[in-house]
Amino acid sequence: VQLQASGGGLVQAGGSLRLSCVASGRAFRNYNMGWFRQAPGKEREFVAAIRRSGAGTFYADSVKGRFTISRDNAKNTGYLQMDGLTPDDTAIYYCAATTSVGPFSSVDQYYYWGQGTEVTVSS
Repeated sequence: VQLQASGGGLVQAGGSLRLSCVASGRAFRNYNMGWFRQAPGKEREFVAAIRRSGAGTFYADSVKGRFTISRDNAKNTGYLQMDGLTPDDTAIYYCAATTSVGPFSSVDQYYYWGQGTEVTVSS
């Protein structure tokens, strides 16, 4: 499956962005999906994940209550709604897909990755 992430940009602290991840090539509904981010000089870290059916969601503690992951399998698209952004959220955000059952927070569990979309939050 090929993944294309978009929706990043420059936003002020406290603002919102919605990232999208469009899948092609194989049935998106067969894959669990995750969002990760990587800030300059740091390792890639887990942000959120959603099961293939959309029935289960998982979040990093740092974004819980501010970010919402969702998906629309009919549109082959996943989303990450980001509210209450802070400068610490500045990073390149990647969507990823896997048929693995978890742990969804592990980079190693994901087979397919999008190219990343950059999010910059100014103070």
